[in-house]
Amino acid sequence: MTFSKSSGASTPFSSTTTLSSPPSPSLKGSAGTLDQDVYFNSRLSASTLVEFTASRQNNSSTVYIYDLAEQAGFGTLTKEWAKSGSNTAPVVDLQTRAGAGLSLVGRLSEGTSQDTVKGAVLTTYTTPSGLSMMAPSLSHLPAASPTSRLVMQVPTVTAVGETFSLSPSLAPLASTWSILPENIVVLLSATPQQTVDFAALSYKLTHSHVIHIFDQHSSARETGHLLAPLPGKDESENTSAAEVITNAGHKFFECFGDAQAHTAIVLLNGPLALTAAAVAGRTSGLAVLVVNVLRPWNEIALRSTLPQSVVNVHIIDDVPNASTQGALHVAVFGTLLENGTGTSVHTHRVTPSRTQEYLNKEGAFLKFLAGIAPTVPDTISFLQSPTLKRVLLLSSPESPLAALPRLTEALFTSSNGLSVRSLTDYDVFSKPGGIAASRLLLSSKSEVTDFLPLATSLPLDPSSEGTVDFLAVLDQSLLKSHTVLRYAKPRSPVLVVTAWSPDELSPNLPSETTSLIADKGLRIFIINTKEIASAIEGAAGPASEVIQVIIAHLAFVRLYLGSAATESNVLGVVRAELGDVVEGSSLETVSARAWAGLEEIEFTQPSEPGSPLKAFDFNAIAVETESGETVVNGARLASWHDAAKHLIFPAAFTPPTEPSSEEYPPNPALRPEVADRTYLVTCSVNRRLTPLEYDRNVFHLEFDTTGTGLKYAIGEALGVHGWNDEREVLHFCEWYAVDPNRLITIPVVAGEGKMHTRTVFQALRQQIDLFGHPPKSFYTDLAAYATSSVDRHALLFVGSPEGSSTYKKLSEKDTVTFVDILKKYPSAKPGIEKLCELVGDIKPRHYSIASAQSVVGNRVDLLVVTVEWVTPSGTPRYGQCTRYLAGLKVGQKVTVSIKPSVMKLPPNPKQPIIMAGLGTGAAPFRAFLQHFALLASQGQEIGPVYYYFGSRHQASEYLYGEEIESFILDGIITRAGLAFSRDGPKKVYIQHKMLEDSEALAQMLHDDDGVFYLCGPTWPVPDVYEALVNALVKYKGADPVKAGQYLESLKEEERYVLEVY
Repeated sequence: MTFSKSSGASTPFSSTTTLSSPPSPSLKGSAGTLDQDVYFNSRLSASTLVEFTASRQNNSSTVYIYDLAEQAGFGTLTKEWAKSGSNTAPVVDLQTRAGAGLSLVGRLSEGTSQDTVKGAVLTTYTTPSGLSMMAPSLSHLPAASPTSRLVMQVPTVTAVGETFSLSPSLAPLASTWSILPENIVVLLSATPQQTVDFAALSYKLTHSHVIHIFDQHSSARETGHLLAPLPGKDESENTSAAEVITNAGHKFFECFGDAQAHTAIVLLNGPLALTAAAVAGRTSGLAVLVVNVLRPWNEIALRSTLPQSVVNVHIIDDVPNASTQGALHVAVFGTLLENGTGTSVHTHRVTPSRTQEYLNKEGAFLKFLAGIAPTVPDTISFLQSPTLKRVLLLSSPESPLAALPRLTEALFTSSNGLSVRSLTDYDVFSKPGGIAASRLLLSSKSEVTDFLPLATSLPLDPSSEGTVDFLAVLDQSLLKSHTVLRYAKPRSPVLVVTAWSPDELSPNLPSETTSLIADKGLRIFIINTKEIASAIEGAAGPASEVIQVIIAHLAFVRLYLGSAATESNVLGVVRAELGDVVEGSSLETVSARAWAGLEEIEFTQPSEPGSPLKAFDFNAIAVETESGETVVNGARLASWHDAAKHLIFPAAFTPPTEPSSEEYPPNPALRPEVADRTYLVTCSVNRRLTPLEYDRNVFHLEFDTTGTGLKYAIGEALGVHGWNDEREVLHFCEWYAVDPNRLITIPVVAGEGKMHTRTVFQALRQQIDLFGHPPKSFYTDLAAYATSSVDRHALLFVGSPEGSSTYKKLSEKDTVTFVDILKKYPSAKPGIEKLCELVGDIKPRHYSIASAQSVVGNRVDLLVVTVEWVTPSGTPRYGQCTRYLAGLKVGQKVTVSIKPSVMKLPPNPKQPIIMAGLGTGAAPFRAFLQHFALLASQGQEIGPVYYYFGSRHQASEYLYGEEIESFILDGIITRAGLAFSRDGPKKVYIQHKMLEDSEALAQMLHDDDGVFYLCGPTWPVPDVYEALVNALVKYKGADPVKAGQYLESLKEEERYVLEVY
């Protein structure tokens, strides 16, 4: 496909191009020819031109596309062009996560990258949310140079709320501005032409890193504009950023409105700034100052731009919540304070939800501005051209009629006297298969002045009286499910494409819809495009679908022309656009059939009440590639029915590994559903410590960490990501009648909205907590899938407040699992993918590390006891992770992570240490003792070490007994209090051993900065606490209350440390 300035495509009409969103430009020919083709082309959006500019090899050496950018509809085309290799820079896909950006810093850092040697201008695509995660890394950027710098193109789209509504809010960056280094220029654009200009400027600022933020929410995606390239001008090597921006015809700050204003509003460039600027231009006493360049902050330019008459400055700051202080306030207030003008400064913190309200609710932003400047009218009409016409076409994205908006846009753009703005948004949540809402604004070019956000000029506000001059409903089901007729102006025409006959239409509509028709006096016209196309073309197929679009287009033109429409002039308008023959059929024949098939309907009989109607909610951006793929929020869909699923979980497969400069880079593929850094270690020892005939299995594990980069501190815990038992999983699959080898796509719960594909067996064994204990909410959620009334009501009862005692019995006494509940209520059987979502992931179990890495090297040791019990019904139960660990074979791989712990050694090794461990609570103290032995072997002095250990039998459970005895003989342990409760006539516990040493314990804790640690089960905590209180009372003269308060104060000093479970 080649470019044409008139149409944007080589053929004006085909089932694969015109009948879809604009496809990816096919980049063939020379760079010079391409530049001529992409500019002044109304079919291409500013966003497409930004991608085009950024991806040229003369601008970028490599383009790094982060997943969040492609989810915002930005980056897909660059990938397509890169495949063609036509003057497009190489592309690298990256995943957004904490620390994102360090790899880019490494590629630009002197001496660490081949890119630096050969010269590298790196371009990055990300969103405000992605930029906020990358910001800490950017502080390490080296100085920019003509051959080594970073340019970030940031499409402004942020998902907010439960339905992931898309917003242009910059709130994610509220805390980012202050940590960005000074060597970064931040540009903000709003209109399509400004967006194209600033994208080009990004590559002319050769001595700066650049962040360009633009409105991908609406204006950058609009089509219909004839966008010009930035005038070419070579800058000298020493030209400053300010000079480059000024030479391009742009300013750091722009002031709109009354030059003698007393009130001024300052805000960052964006959709709200466009509206505020337009209001100021037509309101006395008000000035609006728009920030185009946030960094470097130019105080002199701000003071010179702000009218001298201003006494009240109002700052509009995008913030995540009302308690956050925005960076714009800090910058403006500091500038005005330093100037000593005495100007009063007021800040208005605008949260993402408030931004949505200001953009989408008719008149909401004007009311806000009227609160600042009372002269502001409360309706938008005073800003708009009297010739402005608003057109809204609503369809299903998979319908052939989804192509009608493009055909309609092409009709109007062919008129030299008309200004056309077109934008299509998608809602994939409120209706299966989604909704496409295409807005067109039409006005005389001679009267176009202010550029207002399209959502402001044509808001889809169900609470308004309606602003649409012409509404086309191309999917009849929308009349039953959504408040689409609320968007129409009173007494305006509405075209409905439907298979219902005139007699069937009214009975099929809910009363709310028919009431709207009556109350607003809407003129409803219906046409059955499919039936008419079938009569003309015969068999269904691509040709018939094209004919359907033409029939709808003819009906649209007829209704749009109104009283001026005749059959001949409607035919003449469309013939000039499409020619005499379409898909082998005479256009005249098609026109005659369309004219005869259009009927106006009178609604006389009342309709039945229906379900409450829903409103359209913009939550998806779609990009159509040249290869025919539909990419919705970064996900390539086989069907639009998958769109809602992929909106929440945009990546269908395991996320790719981000390039890393670490010696041992992380591998998220190990456990993509886990947010923590994970490591794959190898079991090298699995040794039982208790006798085989003993009723408790306590075992020692060693894992080889060679080559993993795993590092841990003394006292930290190892998170083990265990698996379910293989046989139990297979038995469940058989009972649930699901093929264990079937592929399913399930959420990556901790993966920032990702999905991955696995077999049922892999998911149920490695990820889903099938044999865990269900929370109360699970019963309620499961009830929705019960086909038996008895099962449904029983589940709802258990999940209700009245069922608390039943839930407690099931949970604590019967210790039921998710599988038990599914078997107990067998009619509740959700699909396996839904079941995985309902159950959730296996949580890692954390075990205190029983080794000091300074001693054991590339190894980590654990001390574990298997958890086993029998339910009242006689069913054996097993702890999921301890069962998994007990069954490990030498050589088996295990996924682990590291968790910080409160069990930290004091800073001074001479401080006295008191350790009390019960059973496997001895694990961290083994690490302590190994470390102390190492210090002693190096000639370092260590303080007194008191070690208390308790278990049932010395012969069976003296854990690491030989090592403890060795530490005693070597003088590492000063005093050992060993309590084996079942070995004597009286039960002896560790608190009894501590009472024997009361005087020494009191001395160490009260006078010598000693530290006390207790690790193990919770039950001895009160007795141990009492033993220490008694020691302080007896030997330090404290009363029991003050002694207890003293122990509590030691917690704050990390000298009384408990890790109990």
